[in-house]
Amino acid sequence: MAYLQGEGAMTNINLIVKTHFNNVTKNGKSQFLDAMVDHRDPRGPGQTNLHLVSRRQEHNGKTSYNNGAGYSMDQFEKIKAAAGPNTEPVTNKDGEQIGEAFAVKASVMPAKDGLIINTNKRIDQSDFKMEPNTLDMQFESMKAAKKARQAEKTAEAEQAQTAQPEAFPAHAAEAQAAEPEPSIG
Repeated sequence: MAYLQGEGAMTNINLIVKTHFNNVTKNGKSQFLDAMVDHRDPRGPGQTNLHLVSRRQEHNGKTSYNNGAGYSMDQFEKIKAAAGPNTEPVTNKDGEQIGEAFAVKASVMPAKDGLIINTNKRIDQSDFKMEPNTLDMQFESMKAAKKARQAEKTAEAEQAQTAQPEAFPAHAAEAQAAEPEPSIG
């Protein structure tokens, strides 16, 4: 889940909102959306997880993550309308459109499983244009942040190891003690 800390961190965030056409509930009253902090927003770089919601799930021995949060159809329409033409199709591996991704600028608020878009506040078009590679760049940004964090941890571990005084091998100490001390006199 995205980490937003400090005064104003949850206001006026550039977001990428992704949905699949089949993310509508059976009764047609809600739509599930995967909202993410845009990697181009100042709060995006360094985030290992840009999703506002990220729930780990186990199914048939496999781990997956559910990044969707439910929004009423009115909320969904408000978010989508704010994006205007700033959208890109979401396609499957065969190139068929299965959903849509759009960019908005909105405030978020805490919810049960993470953060959600605050649809009671103003929602505008994003400062950034949706490009055909925007979603790919979202995932590349998270991958780069994870790699950088791992490199940082490795460097810290190496630094901690070299900062410790070198241990004097026990057998060398015994060998030195076994040698006779020179006599003076």
